[in-house]
This record gives sequence, C-alpha cells and structure tokens, in this order.
Amino acid sequence: MRYDMNNKPLLIVIILAVIASVVVALTAPVGENAASRAAAAIAPVDDAWRAQLPKDPEAATQAYMARVSPQAKARSDAYFEGGYWLQLWGFLFSVGVAWFLLATRISASLRDRAKRLTRFRPLQTMLYAAGYFLLTSLLALPLTIYQGYFREHQYGLANQTFAPWFGEQLISLALLVVIGALVTSAIYRVIRRAPQTWWLWGSCVGIAFLVFGILISPVYIDPLFNAYKPVPDGPVKSAVLSMARANGVPVDNVYVFDASKQTSRISANVSGIFGTAAVRLNDNLLDRTSLPEIKSVMGHELGHYVLNHIYKFLVSFGVIVVIGFAILRWGMEKAIARWGARWDVRSAGDSAGMPLLIAIFSVYLFVLTPVTNTVIRVAEEEADLFGLNAAREGDGFAEVDLKLTEYRKADPGPIEEYIFFDHPSPRKRVFSAMRWKAENPK
Repeated sequence: MRYDMNNKPLLIVIILAVIASVVVALTAPVGENAASRAAAAIAPVDDAWRAQLPKDPEAATQAYMARVSPQAKARSDAYFEGGYWLQLWGFLFSVGVAWFLLATRISASLRDRAKRLTRFRPLQTMLYAAGYFLLTSLLALPLTIYQGYFREHQYGLANQTFAPWFGEQLISLALLVVIGALVTSAIYRVIRRAPQTWWLWGSCVGIAFLVFGILISPVYIDPLFNAYKPVPDGPVKSAVLSMARANGVPVDNVYVFDASKQTSRISANVSGIFGTAAVRLNDNLLDRTSLPEIKSVMGHELGHYVLNHIYKFLVSFGVIVVIGFAILRWGMEKAIARWGARWDVRSAGDSAGMPLLIAIFSVYLFVLTPVTNTVIRVAEEEADLFGLNAAREGDGFAEVDLKLTEYRKADPGPIEEYIFFDHPSPRKRVFSAMRWKAENPK
C-alpha cells in the first residue's frame, strides 16, 4: 500500500509534535530568579587576593576553583551532563524519523510529488530536499524548543522571549531549506553520474560547500542574527589590535555584536580564510569581564588564526567525511538491496533514500564523537597556550575560565572529558594559566 501526504500516521505525528511544542513553549520559565543567580555566583576577589596566591600551580588552581560555589557547580554539572543525554536523544530521534519516513513510504511520496511538479531532475531533488527539511524540522520542533529555549531559560543562560527566539529559528530553517536543497541536489547529481565512485566525489562536493560556508557566513549569514559594529576607540580596541599586529593577523578593526539579546554567555571569534580575517567579540565579553580577561580571550582566538586551525580542521574533517562517504556507499547498497522494495527506494541515486543516507551518516558521526571532540579539543589547547603567551595575563585567563563554569562542567573525569568535551575543562584551563604564571613571573 502506498502512503501519500494525507495519510493518518503522518497527520497524527505532526499534530502531536505541534501540541508538544505548544506545551513546552507555554511552560518554559523566563529565567532564574535573582536569589538563585546570587547563590550560584562566583566569589569576587581583588588584586590583593591574586597577589597572595600560592606559587604552586596546583594549589593556585585549587584556590581559583574554590570560588565556584556548590550551587554553581551543581547547576553547571547538571546542565552539561544533561547535554550528554540530549546528544543521545537527538541521535535516536534522527534515526527514528528516518525509519518512519522510509517505512511508511512518506519519503517515496515526497519524491513522487516532486516528479509531478517538474521533469528537471536536479530541481526534483531540490524540491524533495526542501520538503524533507521542512517536515523533519516540524517533527523535531518539541525537542528544538525544549533544548534551545526551555532548557536555556531553566538554567538562566537565555535572555530572549519566545517570539524573537522562534523568529530566529524560522530564519535558520529558511537557510537550511535553501542551502540544504542545493547541497543535496549537488550530491545526488554526483551519485547518479558516478555510481561506483560517488562516495569520493560526493565527499569532495561536501567539503567544497563547507569551505564556501566558511567564506560567506561572517558576511552574509551572521548579520541575519546579530548586529555588528566597531568597538569604540579605547583600551580594549588598542590592546586587541596590538596583539593582532604583533602576531601578523591582517586586521585594522575590532567588532562587537549584540549577543546579550540572546544569551548571557561570553564569546569571541577571529574568522577568515585565504588571507582574510575579522576579529569579533560579543557584548557580554565587553560588559562582564575586565581588560586582562578580554585580552586572554582574544589572544586565544587570534591563536586559532595564526596556528592555521581552520585549514587543519578542513584536512582532519575532510578525512572523516571521505571515510564516512565510503561507509555510506557500502551501507546504502546493503540496506537498499534488503529493504529497498519495501520502502520504494530503487537505488542510491533515488532521492527517496535520503532519510537512509542521513541515518547512516548520523550513526557514523555519533560513534565518532570522541574522535571529533578530540580533534577540536587539541586545537583549543594549542590556542590556550598561544593566548597565554600573546596576552601574558595568567590571572585574566583564569578569571574568564571560571565564568565558563556557568555552562560547562568544571572538573570532569579523564574519560568523561575525552568522550564529551570539545574544549579543555575549566579546571584544566585554570591549571594551564597558573602553570604559565609560575613559569613567567613579572
């Protein structure tokens, strides 16, 4: 029996997803109360306290970490550990949706509808992909609202009300539909033209789109969500540009963006590729930290650029993508040979098999989570050391690392850090700062 888009299973699932989304949105807290925030605050100190720190890096680290209140530690541990489960639920959800769309032949119905709309096959694939991304995003809406809105407010990390938050989700969805349709059409064109070697050429297409995204994102995509403007002349701008010049980063300005409308987190980045660079920090960093802390963060971000981490990431993840596409080809051939007739999926080049393609690649990336996290974490450790030497602010670096405990588990075990952390833990970063300080006395 063939199912079309009016079948009862799909309607029931969509209705349940919408109801669940409304319930989650209406019951979301607006944030922590003032008493809760105060109880979880990091104990403030002054320069006299820092001057009295032990010379031993481990003892100095312990003094810093003792400033994180038990309430703050319990909150950040719960938030970060909850993220482990969300990774699992997100993975199981994506695989479950893929099975549902294939088993009910909803995916085949989407393909057939696209064929009826146009005879141009690349456009058929684009229409199918657009429908697929819209449908799966709708089915994922309850989890998206819980993870991105409800939970962030529950832990006091979000500042937006629901309407502007949801508006940004719609912008993200529009980008996903347009860009995802283009990428999908290009990959399926490769699959059809090179049925034996598509895994190799398809991975090249994927990497090419990744590079393209890195190029256009700072200029065309990021401004859709935040306003960017130059940092006013003063100590912050002078210090950051001085570090940039000293390390050969080709910039003549520093930009600030209004992340505080969305979150309380501090962040910054130095974006650019092929000889271009843009130094950007968010307004939370300007408003919530001192000049030594800002210098430490920006020294770290400049380190990513100077150490060519973007190119190293492209090589590392390029290898991961190529291996993944090879596994993808093998897995799709096996699955289609066994279940293709039941799903009405005729070959690897049939766009109706897209849920299978995404499910296999999701399994591959889920299993590889410790590897991808380690690739990123090693680069972050290198940038930390670069930032310490560029900014020469050991205490500033430690201070800003304490602020990261608002949403990152402060002191995980070694196996936990290896599997789940894509950045060094706050305790490890504070220790690096104190070790640097001990070995570089003023």
